[in-house]
Order: sequence, then structure tokens, then C-alpha cells
Amino acid sequence: MSQANDAGFWDRASRKYAQSAITDQAAYERTLDRTRALLRSGDRVLELGCGTGTTALRLAHDVQDYLATDISVGMIAIANEKHAADPIPVLAFRTASVEALTPDAAQFNAILGFNYLHLVRDLSGTLLRVHALLAADGLFISKTPCVGDMNPLIRLALPAMRAIGKAPYAGVFRAMDLSRQIAAADFDILAIENHATKGDDNRPYIVARKK
Repeated sequence: MSQANDAGFWDRASRKYAQSAITDQAAYERTLDRTRALLRSGDRVLELGCGTGTTALRLAHDVQDYLATDISVGMIAIANEKHAADPIPVLAFRTASVEALTPDAAQFNAILGFNYLHLVRDLSGTLLRVHALLAADGLFISKTPCVGDMNPLIRLALPAMRAIGKAPYAGVFRAMDLSRQIAAADFDILAIENHATKGDDNRPYIVARKK
């Protein structure tokens, strides 16, 4: 299995994914509000794993420049359809992986990764790439399902579901492991929050600053 296989899975699932409802709408709104408060009007923002563009279309109004990326052509096609219906001049969607993005003089002030980090195959390498793409003191803001903290039945079911094409790759790690990996990539962790409306859905919202 490879990143190409993952992209193919999301291409096939994109239309159904676009029609699915957000499980905890209040938690999603809290995440948006918290993120919006961290972004500044002059920021250049990169979103990784943007899916069908829902979050980008909600946040892009508040910044100078917003690039939303995903490895799935199908997901980006739907995002562009939404964007055409509700144009935002500072927003662009692109099919790309984090590895394909090149650091330059005008680096990003903030990088967002929502429901993203558990889907990457090389977590430590991805975090180092995020660090390289950020400007000095830039923020990495993520919200990640930590499968290692979830019901053990989920962990047992994932390999079988992947084998029959019903699930993409998903890394299994705990929240504490994720925090250690982010810190090891030369970030200062500023906040770890639970945005679920009831209990803990094991999706920590983490704000980290590039050292």
C-alpha cells in the first residue's frame, strides 16, 4: 500500500464523503472559532488534508492568503465546485501532498491539519516538513483522531477493513505519543484542548509554535 492507494481510496469515497453530516456540529464550530481567533488578517495559511473544502471556505475570509491541499483529486474537484459557487479571492485549492510543497521566502504563518495526521504514513517526516514550511514563530494547528486511545475494537477492525478496501491507512497512536512527536519536531506546544460537546472523543486540538 502507498500514498497513491490512499489517494485512490479518497477519490472513490469523495462524493459520499461530501454528503455525510458532521458528527458533532457544535464541536466543529468550536474548533472553527478557536482557530479563527488564532489567525491574523495578514496571515498566509496552508491547510493540509482539506477534503472537500468545508473548513477552508469558512476560514479563508479572515486571512490574506489561504492554500488548501489534499492528495485526492476527487476531493479537490468537489472543493473547487463549492468554491465556484461561493468565490473567495484569497482561497485556492490544489491537489498536493505536504512533500510536494517547497519552502520559500514567503513561508506560511499558520498550517492547519484537521483529521489529517492519523492518515499520513510518515508522521515524524510530515511534522518536520510542516516545520520547514512555517515562517519563524508560525503556528501548527491540528485536531487529530488518536486511534490508540479509542475502543480496542476499532484498532482490531482497521487492518481487515483496509484489506478489503473499506478504510484508508490510519496510524495508531495515543494523544501523549502525538504530543511527543510534535515536540520532537521542534515545536513548543501552546495548548491541548478537547472540543467535543460530550466527554472526550479522543481528537485533541493542539496549537504548537515553531521554535
